[in-house]
This record gives sequence, C-alpha cells and structure tokens, in this order.
Amino acid sequence: MINWWKRRTHEQRVVMLTIMAGLPGVAASLAFVWLGAFPPGVQWTVSIVLVALWSGVTVALREQIVRPLGTLANMLAALREGDFSIRARVTDGSDALSLAYLEVNQLEEVLRNQRLGAVEATETLRKVLEEIDVAVFAFGPNETLRIVNRAAEKLMGQPGERLIGKTATELRLDDALEGLAPRTLEVSFPGGSGRWELRRSVVRQKGYPLQLIALSDLSRALREEERQAWKRIIRVLSHEINNSLAPIKSISGSLESLLGRSQLPDDIGEDVERGLAVISSRAEALGRFMASYAKLARLPQPDLGPVVVSTLVHRVADLETRLPITVIDGDPVTVQADADQLEQALINLVRNAVDATLEAGGEEVSLRWTRKDGSVHVFVEDRGPGLSDTGNLFVPFYTTKRGGSGIGLVLSRQIVEGHGGSLELENREAGGARARMILPFDPVA
Repeated sequence: MINWWKRRTHEQRVVMLTIMAGLPGVAASLAFVWLGAFPPGVQWTVSIVLVALWSGVTVALREQIVRPLGTLANMLAALREGDFSIRARVTDGSDALSLAYLEVNQLEEVLRNQRLGAVEATETLRKVLEEIDVAVFAFGPNETLRIVNRAAEKLMGQPGERLIGKTATELRLDDALEGLAPRTLEVSFPGGSGRWELRRSVVRQKGYPLQLIALSDLSRALREEERQAWKRIIRVLSHEINNSLAPIKSISGSLESLLGRSQLPDDIGEDVERGLAVISSRAEALGRFMASYAKLARLPQPDLGPVVVSTLVHRVADLETRLPITVIDGDPVTVQADADQLEQALINLVRNAVDATLEAGGEEVSLRWTRKDGSVHVFVEDRGPGLSDTGNLFVPFYTTKRGGSGIGLVLSRQIVEGHGGSLELENREAGGARARMILPFDPVA
C-alpha cells in the first residue's frame, strides 16, 4: 500500500486526499437524505448538488496547490536557463506562498547581478589579455592548448584558431610546463627570439584545471639596462681617464716647451724629474683604477662550503689593527658560503666602519650576528658621521674618501648577492652607520 501511494504523482495524491477529506461529510449527508422521509426528487437534487460541490472543491483545491508549484518550477527552470525576465507577482507577502514568490524574485535578482558581474569580469579579462604585451597560454589536462591571447598568437606567428587544440610539444612549450617557475628561458619562436621570463600557475575553467603559462619578453628591458650600464661605465671611465690624462698632457706639453728652448735653464733636471714623477704617479693611479675595475668584473662564482660565522667574524676583527673591534657573539651558526669571498666582503665593511669612526674621532666599532626568519644577519656598526649620500653608496667607483677606489661596497654587495643574500646600509638612531649583511641559512644543511 505504501509503495502504491509513493508511485502516485503529486497531483494524484492531492486529489485523493481531497476526496478522502470530503468523503465522510458527503456520505453522511447522502445517508441522511436517502434514509429520511424525503421525496425522490429532493433526494436526487440534493445528491447531485452535494457531489457537484464535492468535485468542485476537489478541483479548486488541486489548482490552489498544484498551480503555484508549477509557477515556481517554471521560474526556477528559467533561472537555470539564464532567463531572468520572469518574475512572480507578490501581494502583501504575509502568507507562505507570497514569501516563496518573494524569495524566488530576490534569487532572480541576485543571479542576474552575478551573471552581469561575471560577464563584465570576463570581458574585462579578455580585453586585458588581448592588450597586455605578455604571451599567455592555457593548457588542459592533456597538454592541449585551450586559451591563447593576441601576444601569444604574434609570438607563434599563427592565428588563435590554428593554435587551439595543439599540444605543448607541437608548440615547443613542453619544457615550460615543467621545472621551476618563475625562471628565465632563452628560446626562439617564429614571432621572436631571445630571453623570456616564464611564470606558471593553475586556473580552472568549467571545473577543469588549466596550466597557465605567461611569457614576458626580457630582451627589450635587458637591452635598455645594458645601454644604461654602458653609459654609466663609459661615464666613469671617461672621468677617471681624463683625470689622469689631463695632468699628463699638461706636464708633457710643459716639458716639451721647456726642452724646445734654445737656452736650457740650469734646474731643468729637477723640472723634468718632477714632471716625470707626476706622469708616473698618474699612470700608476690609472693602472690601479683599471685593476680595480677588472677585479670587480671578474668576480668568480662562490665555491660553497661550511663556514662558521663566529670564526669568520673573529678572524676579520683580528685583522683590523687601527681600532679595537668589539665582537658580540650570537648563536652558533654555520652557513654554506665561499669563505674567502665572504671574508673579503666583511673586511671591506669593517674597513669602511673604522675609516668613518676615525674620521669622527670615535673609538668604537662593533661586530655581531643573529638568526632571524631563516637568515643570518651580520651587523657592522660604527660611531662615524653617518651616511649622507645614500643614493650613490653602491655606484661603482663613487667614493668620498681620499685615495678610495669606490669599489669596496659594490664588491661586497656583489659577493653577498652571489650567495643569495643582500647588503643594506642605514644610519643608526644613536649616531653612526650600520651595515647589515643578510645570508640565507638552512639549519638542515
């Protein structure tokens, strides 16, 4: 019986329940009419009226229950199909049906706004992808191309219609789907060749993951940086060479005019000796300058090995004899580094700190280190006049010290960055300056 009832449709169950609800009253009324002392005409008339009313109530009740459900079903179907034009008429909202209609109307408004926002966002994203100067490729799970932008079409030398569906191997992008990212690639494509920055991430389209690849052409930026670097090098070289050649040219001209006289002065030997000494001094200075530049340009890759920071710091402190260096010991730390290069960088920082301290008449230079956020921080602190021109601290050959080469800080930073770290200089609140050498630290190693 229960299974039979469950197999009935909702409309059938409503009709049967309505019939069963009215059946006792109708049966009692008919029994009263037919068992009473009423004429046959009255009995038939009353019976027909009762049955008609019973049937009418059943049909009306069915319509009151089934029709609103059909309306709600139609509205939900329209929403599922993306049609947001259908809305239910709501009266005062005080009954359950009106509340249901009201909620569906509000759902329609929310979905319409979300659809509008999604369409606008998709269109904005499409415009951005088309206009940016970055080649974007999106590959599906089987490494077939699903999405490509205008820059990628230009890079591949083909329209998007011919690219969609090709595999990463056919596009010579299979290496881009593997390995580290971001990284730099040097490859050649039909639409361009050179060095490219690769970035990779995962996005989803209709629930499926896509490998998103972005290739940025670094050639133009590198050429501009190279041009700027050459301009800086030429400017520095011109300045230093002119500083040496100008006095050499002047003294050479003076000696030439002196020797061209018909009557040589008695002290010509002293003049020639002084002139040649100046020429020799400037030639040696120019030679030292070029040697310093060669040293900066030929810095080799670090030969990594275990370096005990405490031993390194104490050894560098013992090398400085002009002022006592105060070493504040930190936690025992061993880093993977090139001991010789790291020592040279620290020597340059300590030498600069001592020079600044002596210039200000101070007597204190300190060395300390600490571990922080997976790195080792080595500090060199002085009591000098502080840093006045921080913009030129790491400009090659720029120096404010008499007889300075201007490569100490540049070489130190190059060494530290070669180890994957960084070098920072800042003024101390208590006076003086602080150099901070930050080196990566792997406790497992």
